[in-house]
Amino acid sequence: MTRIVLAACITSFLVAGIADAQLGRPEGLYYKSWAVIFGINDYLLAPKLTTPVADGKVLAESLRKLGFEEVVEVYDKNASSKGMHHILKDVLPRKAGRQDRIVIFFAGHAGITQDRNGQDLGYLVPWDAQTNNVSKAVTLDDLKEFSRRVMAKHILFVLDTGISGWEITAPQQLSLEGRGTQEDETDKRAVQVLTAANKGEATAQRDGQSLFLRTLAAGLQGAADTDKNGWLLASELSTYIKQQVEKTTAGKQHPQMARLDGDGDMIVIEGKKGTFRAGGEPKTDAERIVAAKEFYDQAFTIMQQQRPPQEALASLNKALEYNPAYGEAYILKSFVLSEYLFNQDDALIAANQAVKYAADNQDSHYTQGLILQRKQQYKEAERAMLRALTLNPTNTDVHLSLGDLYAEDLKDQKKALEAYTKYLGNGGTESRAKDYIEKAGVAPAKP
Repeated sequence: MTRIVLAACITSFLVAGIADAQLGRPEGLYYKSWAVIFGINDYLLAPKLTTPVADGKVLAESLRKLGFEEVVEVYDKNASSKGMHHILKDVLPRKAGRQDRIVIFFAGHAGITQDRNGQDLGYLVPWDAQTNNVSKAVTLDDLKEFSRRVMAKHILFVLDTGISGWEITAPQQLSLEGRGTQEDETDKRAVQVLTAANKGEATAQRDGQSLFLRTLAAGLQGAADTDKNGWLLASELSTYIKQQVEKTTAGKQHPQMARLDGDGDMIVIEGKKGTFRAGGEPKTDAERIVAAKEFYDQAFTIMQQQRPPQEALASLNKALEYNPAYGEAYILKSFVLSEYLFNQDDALIAANQAVKYAADNQDSHYTQGLILQRKQQYKEAERAMLRALTLNPTNTDVHLSLGDLYAEDLKDQKKALEAYTKYLGNGGTESRAKDYIEKAGVAPAKP
């Protein structure tokens, strides 16, 4: 991109109006996703570099493919001290909304000085600054101040350099404990940072490209989704990059991860809602059973909240992937398929599995019976419902359904009267049972 075109793109970004008010939860995970890519090769005063601009363009394209609507590329002299501070102190704080996410990437020179207490204070070197002079630099304190002023829910700093000085204490490993749903993660504030190396370490290159950036790009293409659930969180991405870079460099380069604020986690790649599960892939049978229960509970909650049944089905499929003998999951799956997605063929397959793995659960047989009735397999439906009654003889729902089956489908008045009578005798109140008995000339049973 020429400097004229690049400048026009940046100008368009800078003069755009303040973000619209963001009220309530967005339809997706975020209202808008922002990224600012700083890459500097052709330094005015500092030694020139070869890879930052190309690396920045690779990352910019990767983020656009992930659905980032606002990706601003700021290269070479456009990444001056004035330009960088203007974007961080004025533009993004005005434009980003409360339900947005922001990625800030920097590739170029960096340095470390000490504050008045002798603690490390890292800084980024803009295009027109010197490597050993902090006066024009963008310090890590500047970035922390930016994160305090900007309204965005999630911020991720990605710094392709070896740097430190974020906090008085050393960077802490991000925790995966206490995770719930993807909405839980989005609702929590998160300011996270990932650096290419530790203090004083050289950053490796491979085939003319930063190894850190190369690994980052692979992670964004799905390699970092190690649990293969379709979701990629910033903490997962950081862990993947740290492991891969340390392995490739034989322990000579150590990417650093830290959480600067909040206890949430930026969601980098949004998968299917029913497949969200934070934490590693379960390895033991016990872990898989626990994971299956989590997805079953997730599906049940989805149905209670009247969210799309496809989400519940995805959760149930994940539960059954972890525990193929999970009878209760088959019951709920057959119910969702039959009652909400109207797929009676697949519903019957799930119901048959429910009967196999949860033979002592009355709902297995009852749901199977309802599906068989819809498929006009009336005698089979009758047998399934009668099996449900052997497990619970007072189940009014089954008695009512049997009465309907006899009255409407099998045309067996005697059995219909018997079923409806038992239904009313066990406390049922549906008027059609009373009406049927009265029309047959038989006094209805008293509740």
